[in-house]
Amino acid sequence: MLNVLEFKAAMVRKGFTQKDIAKILGMSEKTLYERIKNRVFGSDEIEKLIEVLEISDPMPIFFSNTVTSKDTNK
Repeated sequence: MLNVLEFKAAMVRKGFTQKDIAKILGMSEKTLYERIKNRVFGSDEIEKLIEVLEISDPMPIFFSNTVTSKDTNK
């Protein structure tokens, strides 16, 4: 699930608006708004966003509720 604050921070760091991102992904601003609101992107969209926003570690942004960094081997 998308971490909205981290996603928006990544956009700001690279100087993109939501309108820019919608255009890059080939969708309307409304569709992008709904994806952000529902906190879900498709795998192709995530790959494109990682590339465009130059995200080195996508896990805390795109998979925030499904991945833990906690060591469970203890």
